[in-house]
Amino acid sequence: MSDWLISQEGTQTGLYLSMGFALAAAVLHAIFGALQKGRHDPWLSRAAIDTVIFVLATPVALTLVPWPAPHLWLIFAGAWVIHTVYKILQAMTYTRGAYTVVYPVVRGTGPLFAVLGAGLIFGEHFNGWQWFGVAVLLSGIYGLALYNLRKLTVGRDRLVPALGFAVATGAMVALYTTYDAYGIRATENPFTFLAWFFVLDSLFMPVVGARRLVALPRAELVALLKRGFVGAIVAFASFGGIMLATRLGPVGQAAVLRETSTVFSALIGWLMLGEHTGPRRVALMAMIAAGAVIVQLAA
Repeated sequence: MSDWLISQEGTQTGLYLSMGFALAAAVLHAIFGALQKGRHDPWLSRAAIDTVIFVLATPVALTLVPWPAPHLWLIFAGAWVIHTVYKILQAMTYTRGAYTVVYPVVRGTGPLFAVLGAGLIFGEHFNGWQWFGVAVLLSGIYGLALYNLRKLTVGRDRLVPALGFAVATGAMVALYTTYDAYGIRATENPFTFLAWFFVLDSLFMPVVGARRLVALPRAELVALLKRGFVGAIVAFASFGGIMLATRLGPVGQAAVLRETSTVFSALIGWLMLGEHTGPRRVALMAMIAAGAVIVQLAA
């Protein structure tokens, strides 16, 4: 499987696969965000998810993929620091702000910086029409956040710090997208990078949340771990998908396409979390989708 994927790098098939992985990651990332913003505290939700990730990923890393080359351990160390900061900021964002307000800000900040980073690090440059598509997409994302902000009636006193944390989280999304693309491209077998990334990345939050997890009533802990199992499966597919997308295709295009997750997050907020939607939000979501399509067609 890995040999076949590697052989598709730089081909038209590889580009289509990259687009497919990025779009799937968009849907799954919206689900992943909703899982952390649901019934339980975001810190505990992430701790439960990462606990299951560690349990599932460790046997794979130890037995089913080639051992990492020596130079990869320094790359893994950098990824661990970046993702740990991201998780802390994300939990602080979701703790303070309504999901449909803060999530679009997080996702809107990420693609702009990721496109700029891809240009600086990988020499990938958008043409004028692609930048127009980015502008349309970002207008839809931030427009959605502003619309949701106008309708917000609960938690407005915490809105300013929530939005500040959301912007910072978005910057970390751009950083980890670019850095992880560098890491997976520096690995001969992409699944070696993925397996060990998940093992190492899952260490921090369970340690931080261990005392609170143990203190939960048994029934609540079981329910949380069940939710964590679902979140872990979604994380494997979502984060693994976007990493493979950046291995097979342009980083900037994958980053932009993934931000259609904002559309799916709005649908999830409406269907699963009981958050209101309407024709104006639908129009803004259409702008997000249109921007992503422009970027892809203008490439």
